[in-house]
Amino acid sequence: MDQTKNQTELAKIIRERRSVKKGYNDKKVTEEAVLELLEDAIWAPTHGMRQPWRFIFIGEDQKADFAKRVASTYPEERQENREAFLNEPSAYLVVIMEEPDNQKQWDENFGATASMIQNFWLLAWEKQLGVVWRTNPHIYEPKTKEILDVSANEKIVGFLHLGYFDTQPAKKERIPVVEKFETYKG
Repeated sequence: MDQTKNQTELAKIIRERRSVKKGYNDKKVTEEAVLELLEDAIWAPTHGMRQPWRFIFIGEDQKADFAKRVASTYPEERQENREAFLNEPSAYLVVIMEEPDNQKQWDENFGATASMIQNFWLLAWEKQLGVVWRTNPHIYEPKTKEILDVSANEKIVGFLHLGYFDTQPAKKERIPVVEKFETYKG
């Protein structure tokens, strides 16, 4: 059954969205463009209206210094490789979340932040701005938190690598939902 015939525009965007990990072109990712996307992305569901996120934008002019500083958190033999990797995207959006002591609120905050990231990703896709949500080891490194002035009660949820692209990454099929769905039988 071909479900693509009756899909809404939103459903099409959800299915078309890809992680753009490389192949960025030279079009500059501006702070203004990212702020515009975030204005809509923050309308994600958020328990108790806590809106537990904050953002740090690293643009083209700051990227080389940022890449060098974050790469320095790795063992010396990996620093050159990590610096090259961190210089690939055109820009970054670092997403930071408040970390409450209460596990329920922590889970709610993470769910809200992940939902907001998905909103951002879909909105960016509409503009042909590629995004990939990275959770490389450096996001857990205390030195990286120090570089970014992330406080003790905050978590770096991820680095969103950003860049415009000309060629869409290949589609990867999903496991059919019926294989992961059941009805409670009580």
